[in-house]
Amino acid sequence: MILVTGGTGLVGAHLLLHLIESRNIGIEKIRAIYRSVTSIEKTKSLFAIYKKESLFDQIEWIQADITEVPSLEIAFQNIDNVYHCAALISFDPKDEDLLRKTNIEGTANIVNFCIAYQIKKLCFVSSIATLGDLLPHEKFITEETEWNPEKYHNDYAISKYGAEMEIWRGQQEGLEVIIVNPGVILGPGFREQGSGQLFTKVKNGLKFYTLGSTGFVAVTDVVRIAHQLMQSEIKNERFTLIAENSVFRDILNAMSDSMGVQRPKIHAKPFLMEIIWRLDWFVSNVFQQRRKLTQTTAKSSYAISMYSNQKIKDTLKTDFININQYIKDISNL
Repeated sequence: MILVTGGTGLVGAHLLLHLIESRNIGIEKIRAIYRSVTSIEKTKSLFAIYKKESLFDQIEWIQADITEVPSLEIAFQNIDNVYHCAALISFDPKDEDLLRKTNIEGTANIVNFCIAYQIKKLCFVSSIATLGDLLPHEKFITEETEWNPEKYHNDYAISKYGAEMEIWRGQQEGLEVIIVNPGVILGPGFREQGSGQLFTKVKNGLKFYTLGSTGFVAVTDVVRIAHQLMQSEIKNERFTLIAENSVFRDILNAMSDSMGVQRPKIHAKPFLMEIIWRLDWFVSNVFQQRRKLTQTTAKSSYAISMYSNQKIKDTLKTDFININQYIKDISNL
């Protein structure tokens, strides 16, 4: 039996659909954990987007929380392989403690149960945020790029890096592991969280664009490759998953064109972004509301980061979905 954590998020929900469509019927069973009944509806809605509602009932749901050890006892019964997709994504400094508890402590719990229950293989969905810091002579960030602890890293990146340390600890204790490091993951549904908010903001008339760049990838590629790696003999390796490195302006323009709305027209230069995030900090403190733009997200919007996907392409002889075409395909789903 396969266990999926984070099955009510973008990656986990797509992974559940992919596993059900790919499984050996009558042999492989799929179990997913959830924290609240309402969160399951997000996954059910995603299955409906793909017109696969009939497959949703093939998932065995168990209420559990990766930060609560007692609730995980039942979830790990009769499990062979685990996909750990559950994580908190936040760039608000106020969430530092919650990020560490969810992403580091939660992952440590998953690793401990995998060892205790002699799980065959564990796949951890990490992030390109953990891949390290380029040296002056380097152009592309790879799986071998070293993390420099003396450089600034945001709380989210630190928490995911700490989670990876727990995965490697499990590997040292005999657990077979795979880590995938996706870039910005694009996909349908979940428009109120993560990268889905980009589609929502563009549809609502986003006015600003930036010229920073990073790696982007389709969620369907992430789950397909994760599944391939788990089924293979490959173990104790990590792989960067990006389709291409793109400028934020180009991504926003593609979204705008696909949804038939006006493209963002105002170039938010670094100086302007520095002003905006400070104003957002002031407003959020005065009115006690969630941050809309943090220092971290402001800086990343104009930072230029280039990632290499050569390792996974060479290992699996695979390629990736074209991002512009994928945006066209999913923008109105």
